[in-house]
Amino acid sequence: MKISELYRQKSCVFSIECFPPKQTANFEKLKTTLSSMAELSPDFISVTYGAGGSAGGVSTVELASFLKNELHIEPLAHLICMGSDKTSAKETLAQLSKENVHNVLALRGDVTPLRPRSADFAHASDLMFYLRFLSPELGLAGACYPEGHPESDTPAFDIEALRIKQAAGADHLITQLFFDNAKFYRFLNRMRKADLSLPVSAGVMPIVKKSQIERTIALSSASLPSEFTKMIARYQDDEQGLWDAGIDYAVNQIRDLIEGGADGVHLYAMNNFEVAKSVYDGISDLLS
Repeated sequence: MKISELYRQKSCVFSIECFPPKQTANFEKLKTTLSSMAELSPDFISVTYGAGGSAGGVSTVELASFLKNELHIEPLAHLICMGSDKTSAKETLAQLSKENVHNVLALRGDVTPLRPRSADFAHASDLMFYLRFLSPELGLAGACYPEGHPESDTPAFDIEALRIKQAAGADHLITQLFFDNAKFYRFLNRMRKADLSLPVSAGVMPIVKKSQIERTIALSSASLPSEFTKMIARYQDDEQGLWDAGIDYAVNQIRDLIEGGADGVHLYAMNNFEVAKSVYDGISDLLS
């Protein structure tokens, strides 16, 4: 099933992101966690990029296969440009297809010393064009950035990048995490004015641990509304207080997004079932 069909069937699509463990010994634990998450009835679960194999850990293909074939949840497998080329992308797509996984999120990926830039795919849209060429029926998603891509000069440049992704065959979009819904609504308004009609799932990450604060915010480049900064200032040294406040902030943020007409909400739960369940319990009445 193409995930894009869900956006035509539901007023708001609910999804969760997970990531492959770096050690294969932790795969069984993650399987238990995801089995519990399945009880929350997510419409799909995205699986971040993991090479597995000789690189160690569990691969995206392995984890996506578990979701699809054992939990019967539609997976959205991440594929990245960095460290990839046409041959490896074709091989990975064939592996996914063999496991009955037919939805992919195409990303450039982070620039790191361990993953050189791709000679074949300079941008995520290049990878999208190639994947669409290989598999015309593939469910294809792209990323978007409500506050602008870190390497983008202007909002207009971001919109044009999305226009290229739409032309490349993207069926729907998922946003980078953000904490200020006003930024999301302005971004969505710019998209629609530019005649970009792709459905968009809003990405939300609950901040429930002190260790998340600097790392997550620095990596996402997300701006911080005063309500959020006050929460962090008050509870950063109160473990339970931060957990409760972080869940409450995420629940309120998502409720506003759903009531504001978001096509979907995508929960960055960091493989944590308690986080996912706590947020779901606070929004489930709006998803039915």
